[in-house]
Amino acid sequence: MVERHGLRERKKQRTRQALIEAAVRLFEDRGYDQVTVAEIADAAEVSPRTFFLHFQTKEDVLLANTDVRVDLALEAIAERRAGERLSEVLVRAMDQMIVNAWDRDLSNGFAALRARLAASVPALQARLLQRYLTAQAELAQALHRAFPDSLDIIAASALVGAMVGAVSASALTALQRGDGPDEVRDAMRQAMALVARSVT
Repeated sequence: MVERHGLRERKKQRTRQALIEAAVRLFEDRGYDQVTVAEIADAAEVSPRTFFLHFQTKEDVLLANTDVRVDLALEAIAERRAGERLSEVLVRAMDQMIVNAWDRDLSNGFAALRARLAASVPALQARLLQRYLTAQAELAQALHRAFPDSLDIIAASALVGAMVGAVSASALTALQRGDGPDEVRDAMRQAMALVARSVT
């Protein structure tokens, strides 16, 4: 039973990855607005219904890995070690996100494509902003829970906003000037360290 569940999960992940790869190819070849969900599904050799089992909208294909990153950061915060300081928890959580971004989005050009499209596609901009704000709220709540005696929700929200904002802005700037994956990752870590130095 466990093996069957594992096989089903691997098949699901393969289908999801095939949809992402098909969408990226089509977006790069024809432009975002010219590609339909049905065409993405067809290119991945699945039905549109299968597409919607994996993604709610076309925009969500380009946000495919963000939920995983947020979950990694939430786990890092929840697993605060005894005596671990606020700055250390923040850095550990953010570095989990950076490593995942490098592995899943930066090294294959996915992040660069998303940045280019986000600059010109209002629907994608709106979806990115929605996900960004939701993630910040989730991370702030987790940080507040990890430090209930020293950090109220306003302070937690401010710290998460500063950290996530700095890292995101540095990544976007590096991508826009054409930096490679390693340079983008280094820019993100530089921003992370800059914010962490201001946290006691």
